[in-house]
Amino acid sequence: MRPYGERWRASYACDPWGSRGRLFPEAVSPTRSEFQRDRDRIIHSSAFRRLKHKTQVFVYHEGDHYRTRLTHTIEVSQIARALARSLGLDEDLAEALALSHDLGHTPFGHTGEDTLDECMKEFGGFDHNAQALRVVTRLERRYAEYDGLNLAWETLEGLVKHNGPLLDPEGQPTLRYAERGVPLAILEYNAQHDLELATYASGEAQAAAIADDIAYDSHDIDDGLRAALFDIEELREVPFLDEILTEIDARYPGLELSRRIHELTRRVITRFVEDVVAEGDRRIAALAPTTADDIRHGAETVMCFSHKMREADASIKRFLFAHMYRHPKVMQVRAEADDVLRDLFQRFKNEPEAMPEEWRADLTRDDEARLARRVADYIAGMTDGYAILEHRRLFDVTPDLR
Repeated sequence: MRPYGERWRASYACDPWGSRGRLFPEAVSPTRSEFQRDRDRIIHSSAFRRLKHKTQVFVYHEGDHYRTRLTHTIEVSQIARALARSLGLDEDLAEALALSHDLGHTPFGHTGEDTLDECMKEFGGFDHNAQALRVVTRLERRYAEYDGLNLAWETLEGLVKHNGPLLDPEGQPTLRYAERGVPLAILEYNAQHDLELATYASGEAQAAAIADDIAYDSHDIDDGLRAALFDIEELREVPFLDEILTEIDARYPGLELSRRIHELTRRVITRFVEDVVAEGDRRIAALAPTTADDIRHGAETVMCFSHKMREADASIKRFLFAHMYRHPKVMQVRAEADDVLRDLFQRFKNEPEAMPEEWRADLTRDDEARLARRVADYIAGMTDGYAILEHRRLFDVTPDLR
């Protein structure tokens, strides 16, 4: 039975009452749709709570005003819901996917992923999307009847494929996985529960993916300005941002800096969202989908920027890469964070008894690959602060990461 007052959905939206189901069948909830249940399970997971103490670019010492993985995730969720609502997609599925998209991230932002990937090079590498799948299918251990969260097929599909197909029509890895292959964790789960890796994900997953890009562009500008890594006038190097700043200054001459920054970031979000909705409308009209599968089997994504806004997005990312992600201050912290995680990985791999009992149980030194993956799972789940505390416990000298 569908609940009273349910929102309108387009025919090409994922139907929560027609889900392809869960790996472990469960009775239907009388009060929540399948996607609402998934959203709630994600919010109540341990991995989700830990996002509060995992950072994006800055480590936790930098202050309370900078984004963490959790605040970023909430912003992505808000944008994803707005996109889904505008295009008749299922808001709850878009929200669940936005809330889960960073569950596989390590401490210390992208530095942590790069470090673990290097440490795991001979054991299949480390990929945060594959790790997110491990989290929601294996590593969360809360329920009596199964490991993981037992999420619906549509949620798992979107989690794995939100950036596009992983395989081409011939079954070969797509460009981003061409060199190293699709991560083993994804292939192993897919063998049990086919996620159709050669197709696009649903429109809801695509909405969550592009919401992530929009949130990054806007909040990294905000955080970079707060940290004084660049000046607001330097943003005029980006024509898109120069146009917005000129508009703000004409309407609000002499506006104080904090309000000027907020006016800039909110306009960035608004223009990107409006562009995605307009481009999505155009592409959906051209495809004329009548089911969610029509979007999955389309020749291209339906949720994306127009050509003009793709260039704006790329130009913002180029600016941030040069002025923020590769800023000497950030690079120094990255190097120190890299040292911390490399030290922890080698110590736990050489001395698994240094890990808590639940992490070293049933391990043997003979199975080096399994041991390495267990160590990577343990480290990936750490918050920034816990990684530093573990390093201090095991080593005489720990970087300040300031």
